[in-house]
Parts: sequence; C-alpha cells; structure tokens
Amino acid sequence: MNQAERTDRLVSTMSVADDGFSFSSSIETALSSAETEIQSLKETIMSVESLRSDCDKLDYALAASSGVLCGIIDIFLVGKPGESPAGGVTDKWFENRTTDFAKLCGWKGKRNDSLSSAIGFLEKKFKIPYDQRGAGDAGSIVFDLNPSNHHFKSLGHNPTLLGLFFSILDQFTIQSHFVSGGELISLQNTDGKFELRGNNVPEKLFSGFVNWFGHLISDMSGSSSSKGRGMGIPSPFWAWTNDIIAIKRNLDIPVSQFDNTINELALSIYKEGYDIRFNATQVIPVFINETIVRMVYAIRRLVRYFVTTEKEEYSASAMWKACEPFSNPSVKRMLTIAHGTFCMMDLGDATIRAFITGGGTFNVTEFFLRLNIAGEGRFTISLYGEAKRVVVIRKAESEAQFARREITIVENYLSGLSLLSELYDDKELVDFVNDFKNSDMYVQSFQKSVRLAELRKVPNILRTKSDIDLYFGGNR
Repeated sequence: MNQAERTDRLVSTMSVADDGFSFSSSIETALSSAETEIQSLKETIMSVESLRSDCDKLDYALAASSGVLCGIIDIFLVGKPGESPAGGVTDKWFENRTTDFAKLCGWKGKRNDSLSSAIGFLEKKFKIPYDQRGAGDAGSIVFDLNPSNHHFKSLGHNPTLLGLFFSILDQFTIQSHFVSGGELISLQNTDGKFELRGNNVPEKLFSGFVNWFGHLISDMSGSSSSKGRGMGIPSPFWAWTNDIIAIKRNLDIPVSQFDNTINELALSIYKEGYDIRFNATQVIPVFINETIVRMVYAIRRLVRYFVTTEKEEYSASAMWKACEPFSNPSVKRMLTIAHGTFCMMDLGDATIRAFITGGGTFNVTEFFLRLNIAGEGRFTISLYGEAKRVVVIRKAESEAQFARREITIVENYLSGLSLLSELYDDKELVDFVNDFKNSDMYVQSFQKSVRLAELRKVPNILRTKSDIDLYFGGNR
C-alpha cells in the first residue's frame, strides 16, 4: 500500500456536530481492508513456493535412471553414421516419406517400385539451376565439386533460411552459389533451359520456395543416381558453417581460420553420412528420455492425488493440475537431471571412442560423429530454463521478504484496529448523544460519559457534580 492509503487507514477522524458524532472512515471498513491486504501479501509469499521444485530423492533417482537408459540406447543403437542399428530404421522412414511426397505430387509408381524412380520424378518436377554434381560439370574442375559433397557445398541445398535465400536468388538469376575452401563461389548461366514459373514477382517467389522445398525432399534420401544409402541433405546443425562464410564474404569481412576449420570439419562428418537423416536418428533417445520423465512425473503425482484426496472431492481439473507434466518447475528440474545424465554418458562415450580411434590422440571427426547434437541442444535449453528460474525466484524472494515485513506491520495495525473497535464503538457514541438530547436521565448519561472517558484514558476526568462546579468555577 502507498503512504497515502496507509495514512487514510491508520487515522480515523472523528467529527462532532450538534446531532452526533461521525467518522470519516468506519473501523469496520478499515478492518476489512487490512484483512484483504494480509491475504494479498500471503498470496505474494505463496507465489514464490510455486516457482520452486518439489522433487524428492525418488524423483531425482528416476530422472537419472531415465538418462542412463537413454544414454545406453544412444551408445549402442544410435552410435555413428554407418554403424547405427537405429539409423536403418530412420533411413527407411525417410525413403517412405519421399515416395509418399512423390505420389502426392503425381508420381504413378507404387511403393514397391525403386526409390530412385520417385526421386527422379521429384528432381524433374522441382527443377533448379544449382544442381551441379561435378563429374564432368564445371564445378568439379573449379572447386572439387563431386557427388559426395555437392549437397553440402551448394547453399541452395542447405535447409536453412540462408539456404532458402540463395535458392531463390539462384532461380531468379540462373546462378549457382557454393562454399568451398572458405570462399563463396558463384557460377553464372548454369542452366540455359531453366525458367522460373510465374507472371509476376510474388508468383515467382512462391514458385522459388516450392522448388526449393520440393527439391530438398527429393534429396533427403540421396539423388536418383545414388548407389546405396546416398548423400542426403546436410544437417541444419552444421549447415550454419556455410552460412557464416557466405555472410562474411558478402560483407567483405575476412573469414577466420577457425571459420574455415569448422566448415571443413562439418564437411568431413557429412561425407561420413552425418546428414539430416542421422540427425533424426539422434533425436530418438532424446525423445524417449523426454517422454519417460514426463510419464514418471505424471504417474507419481496421479497416484499421490488419489491417495490423499477423498472420493467425494475428486475433480478432473484438480487431478490434471496435480499431475500435469508440462509447465511446472518440478518436471522441468527432472528433465534437467535426465538430459544432463544423458549428455554425460554421450560425451564420455564420444571422448573415449575419439581417443581409441585416434590411437591415443584425440580424433575430432570421430568425436563429433558420435556427439548427439540433439541431446546437447535439449540439455542447453534445460540449463537456460533453470538459470532463468533462479533469476525469477530471487526477484520473487525479494518481494516475498518485503511482503513478510508488510504482514507484520498490517497485523499490528489490525490489532490496533480491533482495540479501537472496542474503545470507539459507533453505537455507543450514538447512544451517548441521544441520552443527552432526548433523555432526562442526566445522572445515567453523566455516568456513561465518565465510563467512556475512562476507556479513552482521559487524564483529568470530572466524575461528580462538585468536580464540574469546581472546574467551571475557575479553580482548575
């Protein structure tokens, strides 16, 4: 409450008129306002508790166990490209989605037909001018472009916003933009037969986007000429290394050795099969970890709700509030523990394999082939959430501490009001005035005035008629 409000509540002014006494604000109103203020302050204090985790030891143990289980799945079922049992399942899923998309676009083949037939159909339908693969193309001579790296080096094949920009730019200008050796390279008039459909700029922009998206779908499982698994589109987690070089070159900012080294590392793990399909494989144990933790949290809270709640008090909304596994700090804390445990196992495995493969030296490529980027990213999000909650809790604790002091003040004020309500009873004052105005019982009225004066602790009380005569006679 502000100072003006507090002054208004602490001082209750009494005025005396010919027809009685009156208060500018009644004691009952002040009491009610004080109680409302206390309730509001208590809610402020309770809001701090709602920001804290209420996890117990079993919650932490279950979350860590989930992280260990998913870490084992990551080590033995995900592993690295080319050695991943789960990777075969993911590759097959992408192949099916490619054929489904081809059928949606008019391909007449059947699911048993070869994948290359569906990919070839999509490549013709969503034709673009920047699909040079090397092997006789100008790019193979100029900057070592070949079928194993052209999806990575070609900016239009990158599933990023900058990749979309260069795709549309190349379609409008019939160019090809590539990143190679720390340089941004453009080829002019790359396809004399290509023509971007559309009668105006908005239509051409829409056609350019459709071509970019459709061509990415056609390349998810490799090209129509691929043998075996094929080279898919690069992982968006690593394609940004191309974006950095392209942006710096366009702005005439020197490309550092670090930028070039990271870009070469990204290219090397892409050649090993680390594409968007393998990224999807890495998401599997992370998703399982997320699901297990949320289910464990919900089940434990649901059981607790049924154990601690009487049958006649069952409520669907209350039950959901008790076990809802999404927005409360407790489940978020459990997720931080689970993903942290998972990342420790993943980092440990990747580090050990890197040293083993390197024969005692650290093999950087092997390390990043096995590092679960999706898991590390999810753990980073959890850490950010924890840090943000710490800041919010500290601010809320400051407000709660102030509220506790306010409660002490208001409770003292409330006690004072309760005492005043006994001393300054409005009804007693009205009776006092009426007795003097409308009654001949002066003695009783005088006695009542003495009693009221005693209650109000008046220092000099006139108790008898002689006291009054003495006072008004001048002998004070």
